[in-house]
Amino acid sequence: MSHTDAGAAFTDLVLEVFRLNGLLLDEGDRLTADLGLTSSRWQVLGAIGDRPLPVPYIARDMGLTRQGVQKMVNILKSEGLVAFQDNPHHKASKLVALTAEGRKRLSAIGDIQTDWANGIAAEHAVDGLRHALRVICDLRSTIERKRS
Repeated sequence: MSHTDAGAAFTDLVLEVFRLNGLLLDEGDRLTADLGLTSSRWQVLGAIGDRPLPVPYIARDMGLTRQGVQKMVNILKSEGLVAFQDNPHHKASKLVALTAEGRKRLSAIGDIQTDWANGIAAEHAVDGLRHALRVICDLRSTIERKRS
């Protein structure tokens, strides 16, 4: 069986996204190293930057496993970057919230990421970046729909 032209193009895109993902994780680790963070820790802190969330919601929003997020939350808690709060909607599922130190580090990495992103984006047209985002979002939506 062989790919259609569209299937081959999609496969090429998937392989390139895998390569890009690896580079982004490496860059995230590099960007956060001086703050004692990693890409994984940054992801979790970023997920609760606007509001406290329970672990299952963080996992769903980030496309990660609940167990992986719980492990990361436990590490972040031991480092004083997050704390648990009572959840008014579910007694057994605590909310994970940033501590003052967690908020301080998330803000610092936000500044670092902004400088980094501006430097990378300067070499690309805004319209091209927005088009790539639309394609990736559409593909994610298609995959999510077909999984149901």
